[in-house]
Amino acid sequence: MAVEQRKGAATLRGHEFTVLGKELKVGDDAPDFTLVGAGNSVVNLRDTAGKVRIISTVASLDTAVCSTETRKWESQRADLGDIEMLTISMDLPPAQARWRAEHGVGHWVLSSHKNEQFATDYGVLIQELRFLQRAVFVVDKNNRIAYIEYVTEIPSEPDYDKAIAAAKKAASA
Repeated sequence: MAVEQRKGAATLRGHEFTVLGKELKVGDDAPDFTLVGAGNSVVNLRDTAGKVRIISTVASLDTAVCSTETRKWESQRADLGDIEMLTISMDLPPAQARWRAEHGVGHWVLSSHKNEQFATDYGVLIQELRFLQRAVFVVDKNNRIAYIEYVTEIPSEPDYDKAIAAAKKAASA
């Protein structure tokens, strides 16, 4: 089956990029995934089953905006209660581990470098760069998408407040 191509779905200072994969919609089932976590552990969406999850996708933790975003999500964790936070990038697991240690980030940081399935299932693979488009997904306790923001302009940050409000609403449902 051919993967949907969304030309111009990501931009950088007027330059358009093609994003692979269909955009998910609120109410869709969140696709399961198999990614690499700390110590090369295998992590699946079902590992956090029964919890609300905020999934943030970023291009690379070693870029300024992605680093800032991931540290902002980490700073919100204490106020989120039982809501899980996951940041996913194409960075190699050793680079992610180094970055997490340098910045004191304790939430899940996962790599999709080994397999592009997550990126196409969630509609975030920037074809020309092999990076993930910046996006935020709130997945409810029943593995349904409760909130989505696909950020078109690569160096722009997401709307943290809207995502957190959606996650808290899903957690209280």
